[in-house]
Amino acid sequence: MEPNDFRNEIMNDFSKLKITIIGLGLIGGSLARAMHDKLGLRGITAVDRDSAALQLALEQGVISNGLSSPDESVCDSDIIFICTPIRQILEYIDELAPRVKSTCIITDVGSTKGIITNHVENLPHRLCFIGGHPMAGTEKSGYANSRPHLFENAYYIITPARGATGDSVKLLSSLVEAIGAIPVVMTPEEHDMAVAGISHLPHVLAAALVNTVKDIDNNTGRLQTLSAGGFRDITRIASSSPGLWENIVMSNREQLLEVLDQLDQKLSDFVGYLKSGSSGDIYNFFDSARQFRETISDYGHGLLPRIHRIIVDVPDRPGIIGEIATLLGCHNINIKNIYVANSREFEQGCLVITLPDMDSVDTAFDLLTENGYIVFRDK
Repeated sequence: MEPNDFRNEIMNDFSKLKITIIGLGLIGGSLARAMHDKLGLRGITAVDRDSAALQLALEQGVISNGLSSPDESVCDSDIIFICTPIRQILEYIDELAPRVKSTCIITDVGSTKGIITNHVENLPHRLCFIGGHPMAGTEKSGYANSRPHLFENAYYIITPARGATGDSVKLLSSLVEAIGAIPVVMTPEEHDMAVAGISHLPHVLAAALVNTVKDIDNNTGRLQTLSAGGFRDITRIASSSPGLWENIVMSNREQLLEVLDQLDQKLSDFVGYLKSGSSGDIYNFFDSARQFRETISDYGHGLLPRIHRIIVDVPDRPGIIGEIATLLGCHNINIKNIYVANSREFEQGCLVITLPDMDSVDTAFDLLTENGYIVFRDK
C-alpha cells in the first residue's frame, strides 16, 4: 500500500495508527487518554523517565507499552508526539531524525515554534516535522492530572516545516479534530509573534507589575495588604514557574523584543498625554482598548489559563460561607478556593468562589440563584 493510500485509510479509522508519546505529563498524558478514549487507540507507546507515570498509564490501559527511552519500535511509529520542554524537544529530534521511517510524522507541543522548525530544517536528514501547540492546560502538571477532554473546543496550532507533505498536515489536522480540538494551520513565524503578544508579554507585564508594587511598598506591607481584587487577578500569572518562563522567553526572544518595543511606545505615548494633560487622548487610549477588548470572547480556550469563578453578593453574618459551601458540596460542586474580597472597588460582591471549570460555574450560578443568592459570573 502506498503511503498516501495508507493515510487516506487511517483518516477513516484512526485506531490503525501506531502512536508514540514522548513525555507523559499533563499534555502528553491527556493526548494519550484522548486518543485512547475517543479514537479507540489500543497500541500507544509512551516514553518517560517517570516510571510511576508509565505504570499508572499501563494500569489504566491508556498505553500498551512504557519505555524510559526511545527504542527501535518507536522509530516505526506513524506519529511521534514530543511533549517535553523545548530543550529536550530538540534533543529528541536529533536522536530520532536519522532513525525513524520516512513516512513518520514527528510533532511537538512546544510553546515556541520558530526555534524548533529552524533546527529541523537545518538537519542533514529530511524529516516530516509538523509543529504543534495545543492552547489548553491547567494549573496542575503531571500525568495524574491529565484528562481526555482537555483539548475539547481548544485551538490547536499546527505549523508545518518544509519537509512536511500536504497529506501529513491533513492527517495530523484530522487527528487533532477527532480528539475535539480546533486545528489552525499557520507559519511558525505567525505563531511566535502571536504568542509573544498574547502569552509571553502578559507574563512579563505581570512580573513587572508585581515587582513595581513591591518596590514602591518600601517594605511597609501596606500595598501587599491592599493588593487584592483586580490587581490580584491580572498578576496571578506572575506566580508561574520562573525556570519555565526563562526558557520560554529566551526561545522567543526576537519576537518578544519586538512586541516589547511596541508596548514601550504605547507607554511613552500615554506618559506624554499625562504630562500635557491631554484628557481627550487619555480617553481615546482607554476607549480604544475597551472596544477591542469587547470583541474578545469570554468563552473558549486561550493561551492563558482562565479563572473559573463566581462572585456572590452576601451580607456579613455568621454561617453564610458555610451555608454556601454546604449547598455547593451537596450538589457535587468542587470548590477550589473561597475567600472574602476585602478590596473590591471593581467587584460586584464580597464572596469570591473559584471553581474547576465552566460547567461548575454554570451549575453553581443556577443553583445559588435558585436559592435566593445574588450571584455574578466573572467576566
